[in-house]
Amino acid sequence: MQNIENQVFEPAYRLVRYFGTQDKTAEALNVKQGTVNGWVNGKHGISSLNAQKAERLTSGEIKASDLCPELLELEAMSDD
Repeated sequence: MQNIENQVFEPAYRLVRYFGTQDKTAEALNVKQGTVNGWVNGKHGISSLNAQKAERLTSGEIKASDLCPELLELEAMSDD
């Protein structure tokens, strides 16, 4: 059996660096610290709502589409 390690999700890691800690990130986005930890460790994705909130709270420094790649589909649709 192969040992699969969790991969750090870089955009979520950058989001935590922006706020300073997972606790501060969770507080800013009104989620639990464990949720933020799950984002960073790639255990689950970030919802489009939380990704958009993060982009606004960081004044665009962290892009919603980086945090939630499915938003790229919406952006592509609006370009048509």
